[in-house]
Amino acid sequence: MVDASSKFQDSLPVSSDALLETLKRWSISYNLFEHVPLRTVEDSKKVEGIFISTQNGGGHVKNLYLRDKKKKNILLVAEQDQAIDLKRLSKNLNFSNLSFGSPERLMQNLGVRPGAVTPLSMINGVNNNVSLFMDKALRNKIVIYVHPLVNDRTIEMTIENLEKFFSKIGVNFEWIDL
Repeated sequence: MVDASSKFQDSLPVSSDALLETLKRWSISYNLFEHVPLRTVEDSKKVEGIFISTQNGGGHVKNLYLRDKKKKNILLVAEQDQAIDLKRLSKNLNFSNLSFGSPERLMQNLGVRPGAVTPLSMINGVNNNVSLFMDKALRNKIVIYVHPLVNDRTIEMTIENLEKFFSKIGVNFEWIDL
């Protein structure tokens, strides 16, 4: 099994430490939590209690790296319990035959390993023509919880700060109904 923890962050195009320093430099505030590696939503649910705002409107997410038949790359960020119908999503977004991207393409296009996919990986994806789509339901959350490119850390940040990050790196994204 591939290790997506901070022990191997120096093998990433942008390390987790470098990303966190960039957020600080851009005055994008966040709270950092360190924990056991989390590869799945089920893993994340086991440690949700360590996060400050979980009971007060915090949004835990799942991130799907997808690719269509025409080799377009997509990052979909949704609430962790949101059911995703890839056929319906393909039709609604005008993509053909969405499926999950390979671990190799994930590293090539988003610069992360399986288990550490995050909207923050758009720091790499913006240069690789990855399209970003965010679940509209997340807009109502006080904060959002995302990995900072590794899966043994989670940061808590406001949606406004996440949008500020996207603006700083030049990412255009779309809020969608799932």
